[in-house]
Amino acid sequence: MNRLALLATCAAGLALLTATPALAAAPAAPAETVTSCGGSGLQAGLATRVCAEVTGTTVEFYGTVALAGPPSPGSPAPAPRQLFTTLSVEVVGGGSPVAHDRPVVFTASPVEVRALAASAACGSTLRAAFGVASFPWPARPVVHEVTLTC
Repeated sequence: MNRLALLATCAAGLALLTATPALAAAPAAPAETVTSCGGSGLQAGLATRVCAEVTGTTVEFYGTVALAGPPSPGSPAPAPRQLFTTLSVEVVGGGSPVAHDRPVVFTASPVEVRALAASAACGSTLRAAFGVASFPWPARPVVHEVTLTC
């Protein structure tokens, strides 16, 4: 065999061997976050909804509070209101819910109330309930369930 051909073959083989570990060590792509929301409901005269952001086996629930409709033209801005929110999260069939109570001052801008992120096993169903109360209206929680499919 020609020395030049042998040298070229060895160089090509060496290049292939050194490239393979670099491909195997490539970092895994981060898991995609999927957001879903339950139906909206009226609480304390405001539109409320609970949503979930799912990334792999981690779920973060959050509730939203917004005006129920557009203000009438020429009307003054709504006065700030003190709201008492409760966002509870539970694994269905897996124990008692964990509740996060938080007072919020609402003006005309939408407000988000977030809970801590929770991890659960594949196939688990997580349920969140978001309640908003403001004197004299009691909370009438909206609910959203998410099943983790891995």
